[in-house]
Amino acid sequence: MRLLNKLFHPEVFQGSLKKKRYFEGWYFKHVSESGDKAFAVIPGVSLSEDSHSFIQFIDGTTGKTGYFTYPLNEFDYDRTRLDIKIGKSRFRHDTIEIDLENEEFKIEGHIKYSDIIRLPRTILSPGIMGWYSFVPTMECNHGVVSVDHKLSGWLRVNGKESHYDNGRGYIEKDWGISFPESWIWMQCNNFDTENVSVMISVAKIPWRRSFFIGFISFISINGALRIFANYNGAKIVSLKRDGNISEVVIKKGDLLFTSRITGRGTGFLKAPEEGSMRNVIRESINSDVFTELREKDKIVFSGNGIRAGFEETDKIFTYFT
Repeated sequence: MRLLNKLFHPEVFQGSLKKKRYFEGWYFKHVSESGDKAFAVIPGVSLSEDSHSFIQFIDGTTGKTGYFTYPLNEFDYDRTRLDIKIGKSRFRHDTIEIDLENEEFKIEGHIKYSDIIRLPRTILSPGIMGWYSFVPTMECNHGVVSVDHKLSGWLRVNGKESHYDNGRGYIEKDWGISFPESWIWMQCNNFDTENVSVMISVAKIPWRRSFFIGFISFISINGALRIFANYNGAKIVSLKRDGNISEVVIKKGDLLFTSRITGRGTGFLKAPEEGSMRNVIRESINSDVFTELREKDKIVFSGNGIRAGFEETDKIFTYFT
């Protein structure tokens, strides 16, 4: 019963603190109503030769990041719902309380979430990974916790306070052994049209002594969500980069889903390899995106977004030359 609860509730802690070569992390993104402020926090655990729990912080305005470490015994979680405590900070599906301090940062905050849009679940598709959710040997698993939600509250960084009332938020997570060898990921829910949220993830996936290029993506318009992924018949038409602009074009039946991302303002975050947070990646929450959804010759949605979360590695593009 506990295994089924985990499977159909990917937001809860999926692992065990007795595991080795394992990581799990939740990504909470926040953008103010005006878009002038943004930040993300990533609580998680790293089970390796240096097992610990952690909270990462990225300031979307400055690109500055912080990595706060804690003993494993300061990581506490609820088995049935999203409710994580690390040190003095707490992360729930509808509220976060932040209390972080090191030599560079003193960060405090309290933000509530409302009007949460969740990913639909079915027997054959318990999460964004579809039937791949049932495969126990995936190198990295992905879950979408909140497609979009409204914010209220505040954040204080080194004495400077910002307010997030009527801002927008997003929550996702990853767990497994390592991040993929190569990937591109983008998420944005701050478009010039309200109530639109987009996520695209393309990665090299190890599979039976070989690999395949897997992808999961969605666009939500006024709560109506369309998923584009390997498992539901969607195909990547093209993935390319020209300078600092990356473009992904995906087709599913009569639908054509295009996103062009202008990368800017990256900071450095730690990433897992064999459970250890020893890799370093570049991530932005200050990129711009143009997204368009067409059905045959009709434009269903076309808009520009700001404060996009964005990561990419050079090698992912070599599979599409």
